[in-house]
Amino acid sequence: MNVNCPNCELVNRQSANHCAGCGFFLVENVILPENESFFHSRLFKRFTVLIAVCVFALFGFYFSLIVSASKLNYVEKQSVERSIALLKNRGFSGEVFLLEYLTAFRSNDNWLNASIEKESAYAATNFPFEIMTLYPDFFEIPIDDTERAAILLHEAKHLEGAEEKEAYEYVWTRRKQLGWTKELYANSVIWQNVRKQTREFAPDLFVCESNDYADCTEL
Repeated sequence: MNVNCPNCELVNRQSANHCAGCGFFLVENVILPENESFFHSRLFKRFTVLIAVCVFALFGFYFSLIVSASKLNYVEKQSVERSIALLKNRGFSGEVFLLEYLTAFRSNDNWLNASIEKESAYAATNFPFEIMTLYPDFFEIPIDDTERAAILLHEAKHLEGAEEKEAYEYVWTRRKQLGWTKELYANSVIWQNVRKQTREFAPDLFVCESNDYADCTEL
């Protein structure tokens, strides 16, 4: 059975992918034999191979990120688990699910992170591969697990695909729900750094001149 080109009406062989006259793509116009289903057609087989190659490539990329960085040691893992438990008790169920079941924690940079210049940080994420790197400062500088929970909450938003503005704004406007309050943490390095970064990325939260630090989230 021949195939007529819908563009120039030239008659082509059924096996032709493109019109011999004008080059029009004909694959979608191919009529399968009555005894051949779509799932046994060459088009379906090509599509299946393409999907398999893409999945294999993504898995290989993910695997290379995982094996090129070290796991957390026992003490670090315990610290992270306490901070996640704190988030759970404070009602951050969505972020907790992501951190508990989908996130691979690492203690140093994988090859991708190592290839990117960056300032000193507490943590870094690889979206959409759900990999979180926790640097030594994450364990050493925060006063307690609450401050580490605040950092994890910020990074969890990045694992969801959020940009810096959204992540900083989310944490800062929910700090009281977390139990991370000015009365207890105003003098901590983490509090002051996060407040400064939040003001840079979400300046609309700091326009209330009558409030301390012009912070509109302060009641």
